[in-house]
Amino acid sequence: MMTRLVPKIFFDRMSEGLDLFVNGLGFEVLHQDASLAVVARDEAKAYVVESSEYAAKDRPEVAIETDTIGDLFKEISSKRPDLLHPNSNKVTKKPWGAQEFAVLDKTGVCVIFRQW
Repeated sequence: MMTRLVPKIFFDRMSEGLDLFVNGLGFEVLHQDASLAVVARDEAKAYVVESSEYAAKDRPEVAIETDTIGDLFKEISSKRPDLLHPNSNKVTKKPWGAQEFAVLDKTGVCVIFRQW
C-alpha cells in the first residue's frame, strides 16, 4: 500500500526553501542538517534540499490537496500576500472541477492548493 509521495525540492540556498515552506506556508521543520530539511504540515511533507546544481536545473510545480482551501487561502494571503501566484491569486473553480489557488516563490517554485 502506498501512503504518501514526498518530493525533494532543490534550492540554491536552504533559507529560500525554508522561507517558502516554513515562513510562508506554515510548515514545521522535522529535521534539518547542512543540506536537507524535512518539513511537514498536517499530512503534507517535503524535503527541502540545498543544491545549486539541481536548483538551476528544475523549478518544480507541486500540488497539495486540501479540504480547507478557503481557510488556507485566508491564512496565506493575509500572512504572505507576496507569495500569491500572479495568475492564480484567488480561489477559483477550474474547468476540471477543482477549486485552486497557487503560490510562487522568488526562485520559481510553484505550489498549487487544490480542493476537489
